[in-house]
Amino acid sequence: MKSFVAILALVAVAAADVSLLTKDAAAEIVQQDADVFPDQYQYSFQTSNGISAQESGIVKNPGREDEALEVQGSNSYTGNDGQVYALKYVANENGYQPEGSHLPVAHPIPDYILRAIEYNAAHAKVEATRN
Repeated sequence: MKSFVAILALVAVAAADVSLLTKDAAAEIVQQDADVFPDQYQYSFQTSNGISAQESGIVKNPGREDEALEVQGSNSYTGNDGQVYALKYVANENGYQPEGSHLPVAHPIPDYILRAIEYNAAHAKVEATRN
């Protein structure tokens, strides 16, 4: 059985389409910039296959208990489908917040669902105290 799995794995590797990897494997950095300081940084780069990115960050409230890093940036690349995927983001004490037209959008929870959740939560406490 082990040899069958090993042979199957070798066949899968041999049959894999690696033509998509070769384009990206040969990519070179055509532009790059970076500045790094103790309380802030920024960088940007662009590759020969169309990938680009930039980011900057700053330390908020340095030396205090609520010290935090706030980052903002963007990146883009062309997918295998030919579409350009672009992403902007902020990362701070509120978490990572990406934006992009290809990302799913959160929809508000309908009121009747919120009421059902509240009802279930309230009655679960009652049931737990009965047992």
